[in-house]
Amino acid sequence: MPARRDAARGGQGRGSRRSSSVGAGDGENSSPLTPHGKRPADESPPEHTGEAVFEAGLYLVATPIGNAGDITLRALRLLGAADVIAAEDTRVSAKLLAIHGIRRPLTPYHDHNAERAGPALIKRLKNGEIVALVSDAGTPLVSDPGYRLVEAALAEEISVTALPGASAVLAALALAGSPTDRFHFAGFLAAKRGPRRRQITRLAAVDATLVLFESSRRLAAALADLAEILGHRPAAVARELTKRFEEVRRAPLDQLAAHYRDAGPPRGEVVLVIDPPEAAGEAASSGDIDRALRLALEPLGVRRAAEIVAAASGWRRREIYERALALAAEP
Repeated sequence: MPARRDAARGGQGRGSRRSSSVGAGDGENSSPLTPHGKRPADESPPEHTGEAVFEAGLYLVATPIGNAGDITLRALRLLGAADVIAAEDTRVSAKLLAIHGIRRPLTPYHDHNAERAGPALIKRLKNGEIVALVSDAGTPLVSDPGYRLVEAALAEEISVTALPGASAVLAALALAGSPTDRFHFAGFLAAKRGPRRRQITRLAAVDATLVLFESSRRLAAALADLAEILGHRPAAVARELTKRFEEVRRAPLDQLAAHYRDAGPPRGEVVLVIDPPEAAGEAASSGDIDRALRLALEPLGVRRAAEIVAAASGWRRREIYERALALAAEP
């Protein structure tokens, strides 16, 4: 029988130590659920806030992307009930836990130690413990190595539960004003110019809104490459999401590239949202087609370059293929 933990009052056996894991508010006017997440000992949580007792297993817990208040009540209860919290950076997670008065053991789990730390966490899970996985900010597994731990847990038939919450991808998409019926998240663009341009060339054919992460210091260069390869697409640069200086700047790619070239790197973390090809405005000209093909031919070859440019431009594939052959034959 899987172990169970009572997140509000501690439970039995090993779970009894949960009674002091979450701090309570002071004063007669404290709300039934205090800012720190602990409920008075004589009061049961209402059903609509989620379960009060957690089974043993792996829990993927979303954490705030900026504003510490953007964490769910369920996440606070789970973190207070966990036997261990696996964190991308334990120092970052310790600050969040301190804000909410939670005191639970932390252990690092990140790209550089996943091969060693993963089996140790699986062993604890097989022993019937509750393991919470958190990233520095946002939803675990999005641009972090958590998928390896989930893969290993599922292979061992260990229960895996997601506690949803903040996500920079979805926050930026909601604010950008771009089509939201289809979107493609491509993570970080490559740091070096050559691989980055090849990556963008492949993304040109994606018939959906693009969502990308980018370093602020590489933002201007990345926008310049995006503008040259994708053309005059509307886009948005979202930064400092949910924080005091949150900003979303909307403009065509070439205008955004010029702005950040002149203004310099912005502060904070950046999410790029780029409209799909059909929202880019007028149909591509023959000059646009030639420019796109020249960029794509060297890394991709004639056939693949023609496929991508045809899909992105709306031109007939046979026409693009013939033009690609002609360009490839030029000195």
